[in-house]
Amino acid sequence: MSNANADDARPEQSFFADDALDRAFGVVMALATEVYVLRDRMRAIERELDAKGVVLTADLEREPSPEEVAADEADRRAFTAGLMESLMGRQVSRGAS
Repeated sequence: MSNANADDARPEQSFFADDALDRAFGVVMALATEVYVLRDRMRAIERELDAKGVVLTADLEREPSPEEVAADEADRRAFTAGLMESLMGRQVSRGAS
């Protein structure tokens, strides 16, 4: 018996009674890992930019202008609407635009 067949015979590790929930949790954990990697890289980039005087950390931490707040809010609403669309049961094929 080859190793591939032996691996197939092993039961899949599960944490929840529903396999779909296990798979969804796996996706959440994969995304959380990616978010941490991005956070780590962003900190490294910010340190380099600050050290070279390109962008000061204090400038990154300043309060946004009212225009920036409005633009960020519009972007956040659009992002959230797209993300929540599938949960609201309105999945659609959009095709090329």
